[in-house]
This record gives sequence, C-alpha cells and structure tokens, in this order.
Amino acid sequence: MINDNIAIQVKNVTKVYKLFKKDSERLKYKMFHSKKVKFTEKRALDNVSFDIHKGEAVALLGKNGAGKSTLLKMITGVAYPTFGTVRVNGNVSALLELTTGFDPEITGRENIYLKGGILGIDDAKIKELEPEIVEFAELGDYIDQPVKKYSSGMKARLGFAVNINLKPDVLIVDEALSVGDKVFRMKCKDKIASMIEKGVTFLFVTHSQSEAILFCKRGIVMRNGHMVFDGPIKEAAKYYQNMTTGKPAIISKEVTSYE
Repeated sequence: MINDNIAIQVKNVTKVYKLFKKDSERLKYKMFHSKKVKFTEKRALDNVSFDIHKGEAVALLGKNGAGKSTLLKMITGVAYPTFGTVRVNGNVSALLELTTGFDPEITGRENIYLKGGILGIDDAKIKELEPEIVEFAELGDYIDQPVKKYSSGMKARLGFAVNINLKPDVLIVDEALSVGDKVFRMKCKDKIASMIEKGVTFLFVTHSQSEAILFCKRGIVMRNGHMVFDGPIKEAAKYYQNMTTGKPAIISKEVTSYE
C-alpha cells in the first residue's frame, strides 16, 4: 500500500533491456527463450528510489540517456521495472507524445472524446470539459475538421489542450512547453502554474534550468541510470549545470517571469 500523502513512489527500481543484433533474434528469444540467442544487456535504471508527495512540483534533470524517459514510461504504466516497484496514487495526465491516440480520419472535437476515453475519462465528464478544451486549443473552425487536415503544430495544441484540462491528480510534462507560438506557450505555462497552485502534483522533465526553477521547488538529477542528486531546485540546477559543463552554474536571481 502507498501512503495517502504520496503521489508517486519509486522504490529500488532497476530496468534492464535486452539488446539484440537482429529483429529475428529478438523474436526467436521471445518465442522460444532460446539460450543460444546472444544479446547484450543495457541497465537503463539502477536501483532508483524516491517519493513525490501530493502537491509537490519536482523537476527531473539529466542528459539524454540518463534514464528519464524510462522512468516516465514506468510511472505512466507504459513499461514495467525489471526489479522494484512503481506506484502512483491518483489519475495521471502525461504531456509526453502529445498527438498519440488521435485518429486522423475524425474531427478534432471527436478526438477529444477519443483521447479522453483512452485516458479513462467517461463521456459525460468530457462533455462537461469540452468547451474549456476547445477554447484552450484555439483551433477555430478547424476543431470540426478531420485531424488529417491539421498541421503538426495544430495537433500538438489539441493534444496539450486535452491533457491539460482533464483535471488530473498528477501532471507529467516532458519538454512539451515549446508547442505553438509565444503567446500560446505563455498560456500553457500559466495554466500549469495555476494547476500547481491548486495542489496538482507536478513532475517536469526539462533541460531548461530556468523553467525548472520557475515551476518546481525540488529537483532530481539522473546520470547513467542512477539518481545522483535529490534536493532543493536551485541546488539541483547548479549540480546539473556543473555535471554537464564542468563549470559552476550562476543562478543569482529569482526567476519572476517566463521571458
């Protein structure tokens, strides 16, 4: 059982991937578990543990290959640990692949219901939230056009609008704040800030130390599958800066705007 005050619990989590030279060898291993099939093992995560309490805003920092994406896949239920446990308390909205789950043959409005259903939201609740989602996406008459007519940016805006407005207990964002133009990006950031103020648990994966400091009070730094730092966000940002450049970070003033 997970403590009622904890939103996300990661306990002694290790994830090992088997790497094969050929797809045929991977298939042979999965079907027959043949000991003759050769593979190498990649340890994407190595004995990682942390708790995120309800209402916390936490930044997850690390270079590509540090294990961040693997960790997010397990928190969102897409992948499972080789060892250890991951528990989540409440419904999760993850702004990862914003356009995943859209059907290009149906309209944007119909896709709101489709995506909401994938996220486990019933039609009655989606209908209640539909005006807010449509207004947030700012697609005008295109909301009733097939998604196949949308640009990639329009699809991303609709995906963001759906995920951000479904009232999640836990919001996970993975570098998704670059969608749309400057005004729309500001709108997205304002919305996230408002959700954090209302007590939504926020996990933010970013390479931007300024944005991490803006939204979060705590930072976790990952390196080569290990958690190497967990503490106050400014200290985490400095640690990450030093780790990536070899030079101490200069973070001398409060971040007071999104500019």
